[in-house]
Amino acid sequence: MGARLQTLPPIDSGSPPRSPLPQAGAGARLALLTLGATLLIAGFVALGIWQLHRLAWKRDLISRVEARVHAAPRPAPPPTHWPQVTAESDGYAHVTLSGRYFPAGDTLVQAVTERGAGFWVMTPLRTDAGYAVLVNRGFVPTRSTVPPPAGPVTVTGLLRITEPKGGFLRSNDPAADRWFSRDVAAIAARRHVADAAPYFIDADAGRDPAALPAGGLTVIAFPNNHLQYALTWFGLAVLVAGGYAIAMREERKLRRAPRDAA
Repeated sequence: MGARLQTLPPIDSGSPPRSPLPQAGAGARLALLTLGATLLIAGFVALGIWQLHRLAWKRDLISRVEARVHAAPRPAPPPTHWPQVTAESDGYAHVTLSGRYFPAGDTLVQAVTERGAGFWVMTPLRTDAGYAVLVNRGFVPTRSTVPPPAGPVTVTGLLRITEPKGGFLRSNDPAADRWFSRDVAAIAARRHVADAAPYFIDADAGRDPAALPAGGLTVIAFPNNHLQYALTWFGLAVLVAGGYAIAMREERKLRRAPRDAA
């Protein structure tokens, strides 16, 4: 009698064991995601805080400039103070000085003002103390000059730091006497003015508003977008944090799915 082979029922071993490789890969992915999100959030928050510091600095600068503009005029800085003169500490200070204008020393610098396009009339003044200061006597609409007073004068206006070359301004052409920025050193050299101060003076408006050159047209405006920039950086930090939270929630759902199916 032949032997009978009996088929045994399959052994139920439960859910198949999971491979550790996918778990290890998921752990590495989560670690990289966490690291990336942390770095981004920290970076955006740091940039936002930096912009808040810039905002405080800009507001302080604006308040100090406003105080200088409306203060009683003080004597213009003499040569002994020139090394300490800076835009932050002296820009737009209300100053006064006395002396005599150089005859035939006008320099026309292209300008755009509330009165339209034209030129600033820059004239060197030899002060009573002996040094020279370039004075922006005001605006003229055409390439023509108005001779300065021949006798002693007292000028009151706002101290301005020499304007740099380049940037958004076209380059000056001293040889052709074409000027696009109020570069004190270059203008002084072209007019053979020695001992010129490293700043110039924007003269106040005269008694006759129709007279030329028209003074008192200095525009005092400081861009202050630091609060918007700070909110932008903080908003990006919140978006990254929200995206990270959503990613972690989805990852937890994926991890729970095999256990729920078992």
